[in-house]
Amino acid sequence: MSAAHYRLVIGNKNTSSWSLRPWLLMRRLAIEFEEIRINLRDPDKTQQILAHSPAAKVPVLWAGELMVWDSLAIIEYISDKHPDLGVWPSDMTARAIARCISAEMHSGFQPLREACPMSILSTSRHQDQFSEPVAANIRRIVEIWMETRKRFGKSGRFLFSKFSAADAMYAPVASRFKTYVPDLAAYGDDGTAKAYVDTIFGMPEITAWANGAQSEMS
Repeated sequence: MSAAHYRLVIGNKNTSSWSLRPWLLMRRLAIEFEEIRINLRDPDKTQQILAHSPAAKVPVLWAGELMVWDSLAIIEYISDKHPDLGVWPSDMTARAIARCISAEMHSGFQPLREACPMSILSTSRHQDQFSEPVAANIRRIVEIWMETRKRFGKSGRFLFSKFSAADAMYAPVASRFKTYVPDLAAYGDDGTAKAYVDTIFGMPEITAWANGAQSEMS
C-alpha cells in the first residue's frame, strides 16, 4: 500500500509517545505513509484531531477509507496487512511473549507515565529517587527487558533479536529512561537494559524522529 493510501496522524514528536510507536514500526519496515502532524499545544487541538478521528486522540492510521485509532491496533493491522514483514517474531512462543509484554506496556505503567513524560530531546531531568509505584514500574520493565533478551535476544540487538513490534512499543520507555533514569543498575539492571536503551537510540529512525522534534521546537 502506497503513501497515498496510508495516512498516519501523529502529535508532537518530542512528547507524543503513543505516536512514536506506529511511526517507528512503519518507518523501520519501510512502509510508506503520509505523515499528518497535529500540534498538541494548539488551543484547537481537539478540533483538529476530531477531523481525523472521533476518539479525539492520536495516533490515527487511515488505510484508504479504513480508520484505525489505537497504537496497538495500528500495529496489529500492519501485521495483518503485511505478514511478510515480520511485525511480530516468527516463532510462536516468542510471538506470544512479544504480544504479552506489548499488551502490558499498552495497559500498564501509569505511575511511570505520569512521573516521567516523554521528552525525547531532553537528557537533563535525571532523578535519584522515585515514589515506590514508579520504582516498581522501572524494576518491572528492566526485568522484562533482561528476561526477554536472555530468552530470545541472543542473536541480535533487539528484544527478540530482530526488530519487532515489541521494540516499537518500548521505544518511548527507552526515551524516558535516558531522560530520567541514568542508573538502571539501581533497579536491578545487569547492563542489559542500559545496552537496550543504547540500541534504541542508535536506530536511524529514532534519530529522524528526534530531528523532527527539534524542527518542531525551532
